[in-house]
Amino acid sequence: MTIRSAKGSFRDFSDPRELALEIVFNVLEKGAYSNIALDQYLKKSTLIAENRHMVTEIVNGTIRMKKHLDWVLDLFLRQPLDKQNPWLRNSLRIGLYQMFFMEKIPDYAAVDGAVNLCRQKTGAKLAGVANGVLRNISRSRATIKYPQPPDGVNYLAAYYSQPEWLVERLIKDYGIQDARITLQYFNERPSLVLRNNDLLGNRDDLISSLKQEEIYCQISPNTPWGLQVEAMGKSVEDILAFKAGRFYIQNEGSMLAVAILKPEAGETIADLCCGVGGKATFMAEQMNNRGIIDAYDIYSHKLALLANNCARLGITIIKGHKQDIVEFEGEMKPAQGVLLDAPCSGLGVLNRRADSRWRINPEILSELPVLQGKLLQKAAEMVMAGGRLVYSTCTINNAENEMIAEQFVANNPDFVFEGFKSDLSFFPLDSQDKSYADRGMLTIMPGKYNTDGMFYAKLRRKSSS
Repeated sequence: MTIRSAKGSFRDFSDPRELALEIVFNVLEKGAYSNIALDQYLKKSTLIAENRHMVTEIVNGTIRMKKHLDWVLDLFLRQPLDKQNPWLRNSLRIGLYQMFFMEKIPDYAAVDGAVNLCRQKTGAKLAGVANGVLRNISRSRATIKYPQPPDGVNYLAAYYSQPEWLVERLIKDYGIQDARITLQYFNERPSLVLRNNDLLGNRDDLISSLKQEEIYCQISPNTPWGLQVEAMGKSVEDILAFKAGRFYIQNEGSMLAVAILKPEAGETIADLCCGVGGKATFMAEQMNNRGIIDAYDIYSHKLALLANNCARLGITIIKGHKQDIVEFEGEMKPAQGVLLDAPCSGLGVLNRRADSRWRINPEILSELPVLQGKLLQKAAEMVMAGGRLVYSTCTINNAENEMIAEQFVANNPDFVFEGFKSDLSFFPLDSQDKSYADRGMLTIMPGKYNTDGMFYAKLRRKSSS
């Protein structure tokens, strides 16, 4: 059966491994984006929930661990992996990923599945190659040796499946110990956190409601709004509490940007680069849906999703504006609080998009600060005298974070850093991070508090004399 959509046609695969191979092939051989490809295929798939989860795990895991898998496979192949038939290459990858990283799948099942797929795509000869290679790896797993020394860039890049330039940058900026912790977190399955919509009820009621649908959560120790999901047996869109607007999916690191801005009921707030409205809707909830939030983005489809989210959550104070802030030449609408969650390299959230680590490069990192500086300067024009401005990113690159904020303050003497330790009194910051927050800038390393990596700077515009 073939399912057609506006973007093309999709087969309704009955075998989760075959669907996973199809998506991995499209991402690694044709340049598709993993999150988009997964979403397109799974939305049309009739696979049961358990098999859909299997597809997601194999796809994201194989793409994330590609460098690690390729290193091992090259040890057991006569010709380098990049010289092999592309269907053989990717059948080997998904088979090896299951063997190495999916504990509930025995080696024989992973091998048989990969060999059968290779036979379907290439014929008996290359299926024999796949069988020999994967069974040899299964027998020899304990003898596999990675590049030495164990703290060297080549070892860390191969073992944690990261580009060498990123490993070098992490070691340089944060030292070998924090670099290892960060690299490990990048390979962990992203946690799922729900933000309770306080407009419609409390967390305890939401937990009870979700439990009735066999979705199990626990109250997060990090924030007053978060619920950490332990088990979810259905897609989010099918959950009655979701349809009723009782929660929004948002990482707690992202929630903190709103807590730092601290919007209050009745205020005028601006959210620049608002996207689909994760932070804008949270601000509206914090404001008890009273006041004005002007949300700006350059993409119409994101603003449409923002409007849908507002309708679902029962929020009426957000007005979306299609606008490129950098190119705006008129007088900016003044606001008491401005949030700029700037476009960035995303080095704090590499575990969320499996292919991001292979798409980012040092050239992109060198180009972004120019845009970020321009956006921050435009954002400042919107801040009323005495108002506040929060600059945030989901990266851990100093050139996009501290350097941008410090240069802005140096060029704008009417702005000063404002400490925000008290704004995060509920959050379990350690003593060092509390001292950073008290100075007005904070970088949260990925995984340190079981959250994404984030940066925040809080600035206050001086009152008119």
